[in-house]
Amino acid sequence: MKFKNKLIPSKFQKRYKRFFTDVESKGKTLISHCANSGSMLGLLDEGNKTWISPADNPDRKLKYTLEIINDKKSNVGVNTHLANRIVEEAIEKKIIKEIKNYSEHQREVKFGLHSRLDFQLRNKTKKAFLEVKNVTLSRQNGVAEFPDAVTSRGLKHLEELEKAIKKGYESFLIYLVQREDCKEFKIAKDIDPKYYEGFLKAKKNGVKFISYSCKVNEKEIYINKPIKIIFK
Repeated sequence: MKFKNKLIPSKFQKRYKRFFTDVESKGKTLISHCANSGSMLGLLDEGNKTWISPADNPDRKLKYTLEIINDKKSNVGVNTHLANRIVEEAIEKKIIKEIKNYSEHQREVKFGLHSRLDFQLRNKTKKAFLEVKNVTLSRQNGVAEFPDAVTSRGLKHLEELEKAIKKGYESFLIYLVQREDCKEFKIAKDIDPKYYEGFLKAKKNGVKFISYSCKVNEKEIYINKPIKIIFK
């Protein structure tokens, strides 16, 4: 996924009110939108290199969006709104081998009364759902983790994927690691024990978990290669 506009290099100053960040560029403080509801644990050190994108809409209140932070180990894609676009591009190019036998896809498909799942996949004989989780956390060298904060919404999605299996669908969840330095992935069970329990239950009930790392730079972010999931 290529960025539409040229990103502006900057340095991180602070995050506040969850969705606001101050960055410094050419001696000026620029307020940028932070499209990430997680804690962004490990990323928010003052002085970290950042890249922001300018808004297309001149009437938008916040003129910039925070896209990438370098945590001194890797560039990290922090705009969660881009995760589905990155995955969709990989689906179209058949990069994700676990689902490449599905020939069609549709985004944001309603399931049940109150839920939407990120993708519905189809071929001539089968249907599946694919949910996407954006991953930025890495506390141990080479190991990515999710979640970085308690996620009741994430737990609900696991339950919905289990329900889909009972209705005859295949169910997949991809942990999209928007980092370049990780070879393994695991659930941060110390941060959210209930999510870890739900993860193990979903695996037992047939939900298929996959994880891929990304190449992240100021021009583009794209899925790179699969990484091993640690289930213990």
